[in-house]
Amino acid sequence: MYAHLQPERPVRRRRRWPWVTAGLLVPLLAAGGVVWALRTEGSVEETADRYLTAWSDQDYATMRSLVADPPADFDTWHRRFRADLKVSQASFHRSRPNGVFASTSHDGVVSFQSRLLGRLDWTYTGQLKLVEDGRTWKVAWTPATIHPLLKKGRSLKVVTRQADPVRVLAADGTELNDPGAPGSVQQLVEGMKQVFPDRFESPDRYRIDLYEDDQPVETVVEAGGYRPIQTTIDLKVHRAGARALEGMYKPDKPVSLVALRASTGEILAVVNAPGGFNRALLGKYPPGSTFKVVTASALVADGVEPGEQVQCPAEKNIGGFPFHNAGFEDFGTLSFRDAFAHSCNTTFGEMSVARLNGGRLGEVARSFGFGTPITPGVPAVRAEYPDPKDDTDLASAAIGQGRVLASPLNMASVAAAIASGAWIPPRLVKDEHIPDAQPDNPRPLEQGVVKALRTLMPAVVTDGTAHGVSFPSGTAGKTGTAEYGSGKEPPAHSWFIGYRGDVAFSIIVEGGGAGSAVAAPIAARFLSNLS
Repeated sequence: MYAHLQPERPVRRRRRWPWVTAGLLVPLLAAGGVVWALRTEGSVEETADRYLTAWSDQDYATMRSLVADPPADFDTWHRRFRADLKVSQASFHRSRPNGVFASTSHDGVVSFQSRLLGRLDWTYTGQLKLVEDGRTWKVAWTPATIHPLLKKGRSLKVVTRQADPVRVLAADGTELNDPGAPGSVQQLVEGMKQVFPDRFESPDRYRIDLYEDDQPVETVVEAGGYRPIQTTIDLKVHRAGARALEGMYKPDKPVSLVALRASTGEILAVVNAPGGFNRALLGKYPPGSTFKVVTASALVADGVEPGEQVQCPAEKNIGGFPFHNAGFEDFGTLSFRDAFAHSCNTTFGEMSVARLNGGRLGEVARSFGFGTPITPGVPAVRAEYPDPKDDTDLASAAIGQGRVLASPLNMASVAAAIASGAWIPPRLVKDEHIPDAQPDNPRPLEQGVVKALRTLMPAVVTDGTAHGVSFPSGTAGKTGTAEYGSGKEPPAHSWFIGYRGDVAFSIIVEGGGAGSAVAAPIAARFLSNLS
């Protein structure tokens, strides 16, 4: 907004002599008798308000009638002002409360506020000078009445130029839409273009310049800037993930890694190798035994203690369908903690049917985000847990098979929920001015569940299926071998989810086989790269 060119002075109203008639004559005492003077009609304020109202309505005839000696090009000045500034709507109002004051020469000056709508939404302050003319107040008009900078030969014009492309920033301010950014990061930028297309259109930007004799002399209003899109990506974490995947995939066995800040749900890294499809956020896979984090949480909430003795036979018929452990291994009687650490399918299948019928497992799955739309700021799929049709379907769901589906991002948020104590919807775009960019409120987990799983998940690394992998101390996790397809020995996706400190993560190798043999070593490399 253009600043006042002249500070307002205190109100000094003209002194009026007492009226002695109801007409326009005022008696003045003089030597030899009484001299009669004519009264000025109306007031400065009334005339200013009429003029400004007519200006707002583009009623130039009324405006001219309120001007002392209007120039021949009066209308042209006003029409050109609107045209040069691409004004679609304008309003002019007298400034209050101290917008009127009188000068010592009995002239009046009124400050007014102008708002112009069009290519720009612009407000500025101007002034009307009013003088007594033929017993009325009239505007002493000059081009400066329109805007203080105007005079003969000058004009104000809107200047158009194309905006720079919106910048997408990592958490540290590094630009992510730079051609030199990692390929997986550029995938995220492309995803943002789908979610926030208006931010990437590079709309025109406008400024207002002052011209003199058709030459620009100064910029009066600078072009508005466009705020960059701030993301949560931590390039250190992202590069650690990318290095962990190097040489660990084949064309027919793609790999994806997602890392989150567990306490906030912020996405720190999303890596896909090879590129092309963003399977980390859009891939839907059976989660295999990584889903046992959810099933164990439901069982613990139902009263199962980590030290409780359970059975883990090599094979178990549940609902008429045979379930077996990996390699048909028989662990006999062992603690629930050890059954989780060794990923006993028969234990979890049987216990889910015995204790978690009636929709209890689905209820707990929903507390971990299953069925909840994911809106991190880029396209992402929700995890699916369909209601089981029978005992076999429930037992299959309990070990992450059947119709249960999840993306690596979904399962990273499951691990993060144990690390933080609450399921927090993951987010990538950190911008309060972008709709749907902010996560919903966290969903706290039961304290007993959190305490138990923080015992069960470290056991997988120290004593269970991943004990042969050299993880940094303090790692907690869960392996997963998710079968798909058909046949006696169907192919399987290799999974590992876990957390260390405030970093939660998920890794999948499509068709990779056993989670302990393929995904777990990648996870260990990733965490070691962070150290």
